[in-house]
Amino acid sequence: MKAVLPALARPMLEPKLPSSLDVHWFAHRDDALEHIPTAEIGWVDMHQPGWTSEVAAAGTNLKWLSTIYAGIDAFDTDLLKQRGTILTNGAGINAIAVAEYAVLGILAAAKRYDEVVRMADRKEWSIAPPGQVELDATNALVIGYGSIGRLIGDRLAAFGVEVTGVTRSGRDGTLKPGEWRARIGDYDWIVLAAPSTGDTHALIGKAELAAMKPGAWLVNIARGDMVDQEALIEALEKRRIAGAFLDTVTPEPLPPEHPLWTAPNTLHSMHLSGRSQTKMFQRTAALFLDNLDAYLTDRPMRNVVDLDAGY
Repeated sequence: MKAVLPALARPMLEPKLPSSLDVHWFAHRDDALEHIPTAEIGWVDMHQPGWTSEVAAAGTNLKWLSTIYAGIDAFDTDLLKQRGTILTNGAGINAIAVAEYAVLGILAAAKRYDEVVRMADRKEWSIAPPGQVELDATNALVIGYGSIGRLIGDRLAAFGVEVTGVTRSGRDGTLKPGEWRARIGDYDWIVLAAPSTGDTHALIGKAELAAMKPGAWLVNIARGDMVDQEALIEALEKRRIAGAFLDTVTPEPLPPEHPLWTAPNTLHSMHLSGRSQTKMFQRTAALFLDNLDAYLTDRPMRNVVDLDAGY
């Protein structure tokens, strides 16, 4: 059984792989393209995400394709379905780091710590705090209450925030996708943590921004295309909402001349949330090895993607 795996992961994987597995370790695009057509197992996205799609599409005999990322934007899901390829993703690998970043953004917004840092840079001592919002007794709507969303909710609850989640099923008292818009004006923090699908494109647009509280903040740690950025810039410039904490935008990287850089009360974190940790590759390797054992012994695998739902 042949597997094509990233050379970057070799030190973490090789000592624990079964001897029966014929492994090719690739370090560049051409090498991966040469070997992926005859592989049954593939993991092709740790080196250069830019050619992940091309290499995956060349895997005509792949039965299992693994990815480090939670999002599956790089893959042709229709092609994978046609071939009967199992796709497992990295959902949960970065969950703690991303959840911590979301809370960081909310705390920074509440206390306007961005302005505090700028005052310190200017060596300007002030007795007037730029932000005076307390998280206690505020309300948060977390759209996408999966592995990351629940961790965000748990951490906000510890600050006394009343948290409402949104899930596809409406489980455990969460709202369903068709229910949250009518209540968006009830919340002080709107947090986007949903997976990226066709249904989530421009999830937050003019109507949603207009319905938000004037003092509410938008926090996006999901995907940039979930927000109508032109509508967001207008809402920020006209002070219709209090501000936005954006870990994700579109395009990425955001061009220097893009107006979102200078939109009022906007905090950017340049999609650093998931990478702000030291355990990502160890967790990924552990997940791959666990799934490999499950695959070889015909047990249920973890993080199997629903190719119809897109996550």
